[in-house]
Amino acid sequence: MEPDNLVLQPRDVHFDWAELPMHWVPEEPVTTHVMNVLHLLLPAGERWFVRTFQQAVPLITDDDLREDVLGFIGQEAMHAEAHSEVLDHLLAKGLDPRPFTNRVEWVFDRILGDRPNLTAHRQREQLIERIAIVAAVEHFTAYLGDWMLNATALDRAGIDPTMLDLLRWHAAEEVEHRSVAFDLMRHLDRRYARRARAMLLSAPPLLWLWIHGARFLMAGDRTAGRLTLRDFRRAGRRGLLPTGHDLFRAFLRYFHRGYHPKQEGSTSQAVAYLATSPAARDAH
Repeated sequence: MEPDNLVLQPRDVHFDWAELPMHWVPEEPVTTHVMNVLHLLLPAGERWFVRTFQQAVPLITDDDLREDVLGFIGQEAMHAEAHSEVLDHLLAKGLDPRPFTNRVEWVFDRILGDRPNLTAHRQREQLIERIAIVAAVEHFTAYLGDWMLNATALDRAGIDPTMLDLLRWHAAEEVEHRSVAFDLMRHLDRRYARRARAMLLSAPPLLWLWIHGARFLMAGDRTAGRLTLRDFRRAGRRGLLPTGHDLFRAFLRYFHRGYHPKQEGSTSQAVAYLATSPAARDAH
């Protein structure tokens, strides 16, 4: 049974990366670096989420939704901080992420940022469009969060326990708040066309950034070799990464007329993990 009246709360987690190896999935540089793209994209992306939702708060007329949005803002801010610390570790290991993260920052600041010269009506429309983009991206983070909580192959592969806790803490919170962006979008605009357009606009650039981020990391790691589709498929067959087939099915689910994010993942499972997560238990 799913918990009722869940209050979203940010958890002030901390992780010690001093002992993290370059390939924190042992002998799996492809799996490691494909997942490392999270650390490249999320700090800038989630800070953009926070700015967007802060601007939306005055438009919310439902008290429960406003509380959820404020909880979402707090959780996403903590996610950005936690992943930023991993970037510092990569730099210390000799893999400089800044050429790529600077481009990501540019995308969120210049392409998806505020347009102060627009009329008030157009600014509101642009804000709702950005919220719809967040809802589309959050569909994928909910899918990935559910996948991560159930990816037992990573445990069997001997993944670094601190990184596993970071990924599953983040995954659990993504499942916890998976409905907030979608509900906010529908609170402001219930049109199916906006929802579908935002996904069609979001998914191709997200895929492009992920592929290029993985190639960037592999190129900077002299021991990793080149990223190939065969390696990605192999990792997917072993359960170390989501498969392309499952990702495409998740993409299609968003276009179902009756879709709602509650259909992705289990809040009960997420809450259960957060109760046992070393970082979440130690949070203050």
